Amino acid sequence: MNITRFENDHEVIQGYITTLRELSRAGTAAKAKEIATAIVQMSGKIKLHLAAEDATLYPAMEKSSSADAMRAARAFQSEMGMLATGYAAFVARWNTPTSVAHDPEGFRADANEVLKALFQRIQREDRQLYPLAQRV
Repeated sequence: MNITRFENDHEVIQGYITTLRELSRAGTAAKAKEIATAIVQMSGKIKLHLAAEDATLYPAMEKSSSADAMRAARAFQSEMGMLATGYAAFVARWNTPTSVAHDPEGFRADANEVLKALFQRIQREDRQLYPLAQRV
């Protein structure tokens, strides 16, 4: 299976994570508009990425003859539900400049937790899931 599109998506999402960290360090309240814009843009990319994984990646892996690929696909898809819920709450809370500007410390705390979890998930997919997908 060709996973280039998924890998490219990960690079874009990691770029947004880096941008959000840089903007936050530059002054969360002062950069609230840019932060909210990056969150909305990243959210759109993540939604498309997850939809593509659900439509193509996981089904292909589950139909494969590899028991490892089938197990990994089920596990990763199942785990994604909790992360997606947390990420959706993060987006809903911080998708406007006003919300970010009015609670910069709250934003930073939430961002540290959610973006760290998102980054770790991307790393696990790159190291564990995608190599299996390439073999099926």
